[in-house]
Amino acid sequence: MSTSRYQIVHYRYESRPESENLITTEELARLARLHPEMVDKLVDWGLIDPVKCEPRLLFPETAVPRVWRIMRLRRDLGINWSGIGVVLDLLDKIEKLEREIAWLRKQL
Repeated sequence: MSTSRYQIVHYRYESRPESENLITTEELARLARLHPEMVDKLVDWGLIDPVKCEPRLLFPETAVPRVWRIMRLRRDLGINWSGIGVVLDLLDKIEKLEREIAWLRKQL
């Protein structure tokens, strides 16, 4: 019997519904259990992107699982911050390829 230790969190900015709620930096920090300054650092490092920047940063609610994933990569796997960016890019590409494979299988 094999059980997975980590839940896979799927993340997509491009498929964000228009009706999705936006949250502030403070709300994101509270939901992700981080200090707001850490959220600002994640934005500065390009690991999360705000949807709107003026007058304050606003994020889609889907940013919360992405931050959880980032922090899990850092804490549990010891990946450095620049490495986390590479891992996230690769995971996003894998997810896109899996969606394309599923679509192609439906076409058969």
